Amino acid sequence: MEECLNSTGNMFYISAFSISKTGQCLLFIAVLLMYLMSIVGNMTIVLLVCLDPHLHTPMYFFLSNLAISDVIYVSVTLPKLLFILLTQDHWISFSACMTQLYFFSLSAASDVFVLTSMSYDRYVAICKPLQYPLLMSKDVCISLALFTWLISAINAIINLLSTSLLSFCHTQKVDHLFCDHKALYAITSSDATSRNILLLCQDVVLASFPFLLIMTSYVFIISTILKIRSSEGRLKAYSSCTSHLTTVILFYVPIIIIYGKPESEGSKELDKLLTLLYMAVVPMLNPFVYTLRNKEILNAIISIKRKRSMIFTK
Repeated sequence: MEECLNSTGNMFYISAFSISKTGQCLLFIAVLLMYLMSIVGNMTIVLLVCLDPHLHTPMYFFLSNLAISDVIYVSVTLPKLLFILLTQDHWISFSACMTQLYFFSLSAASDVFVLTSMSYDRYVAICKPLQYPLLMSKDVCISLALFTWLISAINAIINLLSTSLLSFCHTQKVDHLFCDHKALYAITSSDATSRNILLLCQDVVLASFPFLLIMTSYVFIISTILKIRSSEGRLKAYSSCTSHLTTVILFYVPIIIIYGKPESEGSKELDKLLTLLYMAVVPMLNPFVYTLRNKEILNAIISIKRKRSMIFTK
């Protein structure tokens, strides 16, 4: 009887990109730069929020949670891709593959819920400003964050258990950039019908429904902004939402394209490029989106630099 791959002693083959050596070198440099910029940028956001009391607000609390999620996101996927591009060693152990699957599921779900929490924060700030201190109190923010990470962890555990029990007798080749549960379901020799139904339910609960909530909140936000009489007031309200809305668009558009279009053999490489977009480019851009036009973040950077210079000059 053929031994099926379903134990920690076996390996998977991550196909990654089928490109020339020159292309692999260029891609390695690009991915490495994106990875380093993602880590530095997102950790800078977390440190600024922790160190500057002026940033101890719900908006920046959720932003720091998004930054932590993005750090996990890139750290669990990009180092292995970099290793593949550098060494041409495409093999990954079963246990490492399942670890990658767990933390990717955790961070992907937490990104969605954090973005949803941030949209609720903007909705309350603009549509119900007088009730903001009550509706976005410290306890409410902590509860939303705990809910986000708890549900994300449960979802990741479900994905881990449902995937680790599969058998892989026919092939060990994962035609993707990392161990994604959808790519693993495609090569299993087990009946994956129930898993695909579970995947559909997760798409609805963890992606479509939060996206609908985000869009609904922005319908109310835009409606409220249009009712503001002064152009200065409208501009101020609009500017407080642009960063978050940009992040939502950057996060969701590649996912909608990948999962919304029909699958075909010829689109595999395009799918990988789009996956790289939301896997590497979006976490890299998020700190810039929230920093470049954000006076509070820029002031926090200046304030911390001034304090450091005062300490070193004493």
